[in-house]
Amino acid sequence: MLKMTLFPVETCKRCLYNTNHPLGLVIDQDGICSGCRIHEEKDQLNWSERWQLLESIVAPYRSLSGHNYDCIVPVTGAHDSHFIVHLIKERLGLNPLLVTYNKYFNTSLGIRNLANLRIRFNCDILTQNVNPVSVKKITRTTLRIFGSMYWHCLAGQTVFPVQTAVRYKVPLIIWGAHQGLEQVGMFSHLHEVEMTRRYRKDHDLMGHEADDLLCIFDTLNEADIWQYRYPDEASLEQVGVRGIYLGNYVRWDPLAQHHAMVATHGYQGARFARSFDTYDHVDCWNFLDLHDIIKRFKHGYSKVTDHACREIRHGRLTREQGASLVLHHSDRAAEHSDLFCDWLGVDRGGLQFMLDQHRNPLYWKQPIPGQFEATSEIDGPARESVQHSTVDTNTVDIQLGMRSHRGLDGSEDRRYITIGKGYPV
Repeated sequence: MLKMTLFPVETCKRCLYNTNHPLGLVIDQDGICSGCRIHEEKDQLNWSERWQLLESIVAPYRSLSGHNYDCIVPVTGAHDSHFIVHLIKERLGLNPLLVTYNKYFNTSLGIRNLANLRIRFNCDILTQNVNPVSVKKITRTTLRIFGSMYWHCLAGQTVFPVQTAVRYKVPLIIWGAHQGLEQVGMFSHLHEVEMTRRYRKDHDLMGHEADDLLCIFDTLNEADIWQYRYPDEASLEQVGVRGIYLGNYVRWDPLAQHHAMVATHGYQGARFARSFDTYDHVDCWNFLDLHDIIKRFKHGYSKVTDHACREIRHGRLTREQGASLVLHHSDRAAEHSDLFCDWLGVDRGGLQFMLDQHRNPLYWKQPIPGQFEATSEIDGPARESVQHSTVDTNTVDIQLGMRSHRGLDGSEDRRYITIGKGYPV
């Protein structure tokens, strides 16, 4: 069970984050959070100069012989992958090897987008398919120990590119934006922070490396976890592996980037009940569904808060509009938990009992054993900003350009799609 905070909680006057954010942020003397302050750099930096710096960084990694790839690029069937590959292939002129980790929670739309990515940009792609039996065992363990159904996804997505860089002797890995910078201002763009083993463990993996999952009281063994191990320092040094983030050199704006990729490269989005964003994580049944509910259990807010803060900072939503959207979406029930239960082989009652063990008492009270009620702290910044959810969602859809997408609710989609040979585009 998570512990209650011991420090006074401060809320940003500009966005909807407070100092309870799991990545950590600070509020300055003007009441503005570090994430908003770093976001201000987007309108202050000379991005033409930043792009020239990026070109100089990647130049030594071009394969002059043409017998190897220039870089490794992690991709999925959603998020910013189309825009990332567009920058790397069409603007930088690099020859990337795309790599993707099969999370097993795939929607048919995600598979379609991934195939579209490969075809539109004419790139080679490697897919890691870990034994599904092992994946399910890991998921049961991480759900029980620290309330995460997504540990294997985060572990696989962050380690497979590094393993591939070592295996193929391609030292440069190019990622999109750094989560810590974009959300909470953990770094400045000028720090040009790069990929590290430490950040992956502390934040992506919630402090638990693959070997930390092994225990005499559990069913996991060496055969289940070895593919999630980060390469050792000697291997990294021998190849010279480094991972850079495009967000340090390009003015990162996910909504504008998605609009561009829909218009020019055939990317497709979808509607979700738990957020107004129709582009983010459309490849996964669980991310904006059951996984998002677990996030709210543990941290008192949902992904829609991240989306709202992003749009507030970019000036496309007011703080009150963002708060109203949070209250409109964040309490929606999971729509696809039955798919997860069927896949994992658990009943819904057992799953709920397991998840309830990870509710943070700062946000949830239990007046009767087995029955939970939200405290006034849950979605606190949003509730402070607006008393009632009065947002006109149709107006917001038009304002943000998110009207043209169907929901992931068709009967033909009601299954996990295993990554295979491809998908008709």
